[in-house]
Parts: sequence; structure tokens; C-alpha cells
Amino acid sequence: MERVLVTGGTGFVGAHCIVQLLGKGYTVRTTMRSLQRVEDVRSMLRVGGASEEAIAGVEFAQANLLEDTGWQAAVADCRYVLHVASPFPEGVPKDENELIVPAREGTLRVLRAARDAGVQRVVVTSSFAAIGYGHPASKKFFTEDDWTVAENPAVFPYIKSKTLAEAAAWEFIRREGGGMELSVVNPVGVFGPVLGADYSTSIYLIKRMLDGNVPGMPRIRFGSVDVRDVAELHWLAMTRPEAAGERFLCTSEHFVWAVELARILKAMGPVGRKVKTLVAPDFVIRLVGIFDRAVKQVESDLGKEKDATSEKAQRLLGWQPRPVAEAVRASAESLERLGLL
Repeated sequence: MERVLVTGGTGFVGAHCIVQLLGKGYTVRTTMRSLQRVEDVRSMLRVGGASEEAIAGVEFAQANLLEDTGWQAAVADCRYVLHVASPFPEGVPKDENELIVPAREGTLRVLRAARDAGVQRVVVTSSFAAIGYGHPASKKFFTEDDWTVAENPAVFPYIKSKTLAEAAAWEFIRREGGGMELSVVNPVGVFGPVLGADYSTSIYLIKRMLDGNVPGMPRIRFGSVDVRDVAELHWLAMTRPEAAGERFLCTSEHFVWAVELARILKAMGPVGRKVKTLVAPDFVIRLVGIFDRAVKQVESDLGKEKDATSEKAQRLLGWQPRPVAEAVRASAESLERLGLL
């Protein structure tokens, strides 16, 4: 069966991509910075529903986005590569290059190795962060044709890193791709079933809300998508001929206000008993942002009615994402089930 390399198999999206591929009969190899995490990945795959036989066939390769070593062996004999690995911190680093360099240079390392190995197509996991930031306040609706204005000083390091990494990937394909195909998936906030202690920053927000550590929701609007649907869109972008050379916004329905997530969780009963459904005044968020760099990142979005849809992915690839409420509830249920609350 065809072999697929998934970079960053220890991560939330990466592990779900592996589960999806195993269920479809692919041979999967995955990279990680240290092979000491092998059992962690196998555990996540079990929680995700993969069979023991399929898990036993998963191959592991040690490779770091900051080093050339290991990538040639990682991509050997692979037809496809899903480049999912990328840093996403809970806070803001003091030096933006802590994020930008691994994201951009790591992406180029993977692409060069894939090209040299004769890989047919690479799917890069980018983000809505590469689309919807740094624009005038009057711009409310975003599509795959939009790019974040990375030069805008209001754009934070993570957002800048995703933008520059994706731009570098497209430039590489144009200049030296050698016929290798590229597709890009741009997810919004990723929710859904947690498989272990590694999960997205979006899930961390859900956990904080369920723990009662979010006294009021900021007045921001953002997109949400279930991680299982993110994994499926990666597979579609990997295999469908019409996906070559395209980027796909990965979002369920329209964007929602943050307080709507709180209301979904509150309505779940006992698990949501600590959730606060108050909307925090903008000045409070700005005040907290002085002391909390993570909170400061949302300041530029306060009150903005941003929106986007996955119309392109649905039309071209037949992708059908789950509703936002289902993804949010699955996050909470899995956190409770795994004893992470």
C-alpha cells in the first residue's frame, strides 16, 4: 500500500491524520524530535480507534525542523507527505524568530527532502493565521485569495510564522519544485476529540473554560473546526487531482463569537458547571493583556465581525465538516474521559 509521511505525529492534528490514514489502509511513517515519544503516539492512536495491527505497522523517524539530519530517511519511499509539524505556543515568545525560523526553514527542509525523494504531492498544514490578519478593520470576509499582511506591526509572531512559512512553500514549488505538487490546508481554531496530553491551543481554551479559569469571554469572533474533519481534508487535499496547487480554508459553518462556545459548554450539564458565559468588556481584556502576552494576542480582533467559509473545499472536494457545537462538545467529553480536567 502507498506510504505517507506525516510530520509531527506527536501533535493533535498529526495524530488524527495518522488515525485517518490507517483507517484507509495506508502505510504511515511519522516524524518526531525524539523517539522516546513512540509509545505516546501509539497510545493516542489507540484512543483514536486505530487497530493494534495498524498501529504495529506505523514507522517512526527522528527528525527536527531545525536540522537537516533525518529528513532524507524520513521521506524515503513515500508517495505523499503531510507536513503538519509546526510550533504553536500558548504565549508569545520574546524573540519572534523562535517561531518563524522553525516554521519557515522546517517547511523548506521537508519540501527539499520530499522533492529529492520523488514524492508526488506534499500537503502543508498552514492556518487561517496566514489569511485573515493585518488587514484594514473594514475587511470582514476572507477567502483563500487573501493573505495576512505580515509586515503589519500588529501581527503577532505565530501569525507571522504561519504566513511566511506558507509563502515560502509556494515560492519553493514555483522556483525549484521539480514537478512535485503542493496543496495547503488552512484550519481555523481546531477542536474535537483529544487523544492524549498533546492537544491544540484551541483545546487549551476549552479546558480553561471547563476548569472555571476564564471569568469572561473576549468579544472576538473566530472559526471552529473538528480535528477529524481537518484530518479528512488533508486526505482529500493529498489524493484529489483538483487539489493540486490549491489552498483550502478549513472551517465549519460561519465564524462564531467566543461566548457562543461558552454557552455550548454550559449547556452540557455537570461537565460545564464551572463555565462562565459572561462577555468581558474590551477594556478589561486590554488591561489583562498588559500582564498576559497570550491575552494580548486577541486585542486586535476585539469587536471585529470576521467571517469565512469552507465553500471551496466543499465544492471542489466534497468535504462536509461537522457543526461547531459537535466539535466543541467532543472536546469537552474527551477531556473529561481522559481525566484531563
